[in-house]
Amino acid sequence: MAADSRFIYRPVMKVLPISDWIWKSKYRHIRENSEPEADVSETWRRVARAVACAEQDPDRWQATFNAILSDFLFLPGGRVLAGAGTGKRVTLFNCFVAGPLLDSIESILDSLKETAVTMQQGGGIGCDFSRLRPSGAAAVKTGSVASGPLPFMHIWDSLCETLLATATRRGAMMGTLRCDHPDIEAFIAAKRQQNALSNFNLSVLVTDDFMKAVSDDAEWPLVYPAKSDSANQTDTANKIYRRLPARDLWQQIVQAAYDTAEPGLLFIDNVNRNNNLYYCETISATNP
Repeated sequence: MAADSRFIYRPVMKVLPISDWIWKSKYRHIRENSEPEADVSETWRRVARAVACAEQDPDRWQATFNAILSDFLFLPGGRVLAGAGTGKRVTLFNCFVAGPLLDSIESILDSLKETAVTMQQGGGIGCDFSRLRPSGAAAVKTGSVASGPLPFMHIWDSLCETLLATATRRGAMMGTLRCDHPDIEAFIAAKRQQNALSNFNLSVLVTDDFMKAVSDDAEWPLVYPAKSDSANQTDTANKIYRRLPARDLWQQIVQAAYDTAEPGLLFIDNVNRNNNLYYCETISATNP
């Protein structure tokens, strides 16, 4: 049943110059009216027409969708506004999380490609770097030494910067690392270097055990791989690299967040407890 129009709130819209600029620079398609007095109505018609194509009665739903867009009763995500009905090969989803990034050069490059394709089509993406072995760790199979997660994150950052040079929308990435990873202190301090990882948001994956250790003023082991990480097949077995007071690590996080606004916190055990898809996935990152 359609809602009674008498009880629908219709705000009085005043178009501000910045709103007009954002629409024209970010969401208006090149085929839409470019005259100075042009308004957003052509964008609404384009989006309504594209979305209605999935319905059994497209004409009816196009009119309905156009009406609620025109009244600002509903606004789709930015990628829908920018991409729907344009005929371009772009995503209509804003946000993604990459698949598992395992500790092998093949997996790393596959994930880098996945990130590139996602951002090229307009999506932001989150990546968890916790499964990469720490800096200085031996790679027995190749006889080499690992560089750690941070240098690989700089490769992702450069990729995002390169794609930005060919696009109209800034790329967006989230990088996460577990609170018990041996390189966690370098991760926490990464944004203290000017312009470092400027295309990333950073978040520490905080576990229940870590918060208990902070509360109890206990020692905190930095381990690789994480004890819970059965999927990461490496030649290194749950080695404790060192221990430090949990409150010292917590203070580093708090101070860095105060000084640089990074990193954020993801209470990852709580996230997975409350995940509706817990039976078929384990979350280790978010979108930006």
